[in-house]
Amino acid sequence: MQLLAVLVSVTSLVVAYPKLPHRPLSWTLTPTNSTSQFRGLSPISEDVVWVSGTAGTVLRSTNAGLSWTNVSPPLASENASNFEFRDIQAFSASAAVILSIGEGNLSRIYQTSDGGVNWKNTFVNDNAAAFYDCMAFEKRMGRQGHGVAMSDPVDGKFRLLETWDGGAHWSVVSNSSMPAALPGEFGFAASGTCVEAAAGRWYVTTGGVDPGRIFYTTTTSDGVSGGWNVSDSRIAGGAAAGVFSVRFRDAWHGVAVGGDFEKPNANNASASWSNDGGVTWNRASSFPAGYRSGASWVPGRRQMAVAVGTSGSDFTVDGGGIGWVLAMGHLML
Repeated sequence: MQLLAVLVSVTSLVVAYPKLPHRPLSWTLTPTNSTSQFRGLSPISEDVVWVSGTAGTVLRSTNAGLSWTNVSPPLASENASNFEFRDIQAFSASAAVILSIGEGNLSRIYQTSDGGVNWKNTFVNDNAAAFYDCMAFEKRMGRQGHGVAMSDPVDGKFRLLETWDGGAHWSVVSNSSMPAALPGEFGFAASGTCVEAAAGRWYVTTGGVDPGRIFYTTTTSDGVSGGWNVSDSRIAGGAAAGVFSVRFRDAWHGVAVGGDFEKPNANNASASWSNDGGVTWNRASSFPAGYRSGASWVPGRRQMAVAVGTSGSDFTVDGGGIGWVLAMGHLML
């Protein structure tokens, strides 16, 4: 798991910033000097990337993953092994926000503005029923400080946390217009991509029910306390299955991937695509070769996206419609 996590992180960095000639991209393992597993990844340039993971660990690279510096927050007094930073959002080489998942006060958010030298605890969950899974921030110019974190249902609805200042302050927002969660429905804290922001809209993915569902805001107005609706993702769900990741390349075109993390090689109905902003989803003609926990569009390759998971990685070159192809050692860009 440790090696796989590092491989996924480094390859995702390459995918996110592929200013490379048309040649094969290979998996590359780089030493981290850490035994942690990494699920959070945030590349901000060709050189700067942050990762976060188990045992309260946060690493940063400023040379495209060739070497890593441990910039973890000081958690020794609270037993760092209890903290799993499943999501991270970096804004620069200096500024980042990390999310710790778990029940009760294990769900926390920390912020740094000096490259991890100092961290400020900006949110601690005080609701015993809440379990925060992931977060996302807007990509629109001038709106990058607007972020949303999602928790599993509290009192029958998914709970939303919102910030307007890059993670310095958070508040629980009204979810009165959000459709109710189904019995047994929850989110997956697997890759930090169960929440997505695209062109002013917000998306939340779920599992635990069949099929998995994707919630979406019905307007592009400020905030997430306005209208919400929910769609059938066309991805098979179950006790350990559903939608793990949703990614949009623009206001209309998105891909969703998932599967069953207890069956990493099963690929039954594990990917879908949308061309109407997430109102409806269409099942892919063929699926990734197994459970996939994260996905990313490839900048500059309009129809290309990559999905990663514990059993491998796949790519699509048609926006996810016709299907996905297993990346056997390398993929050609």
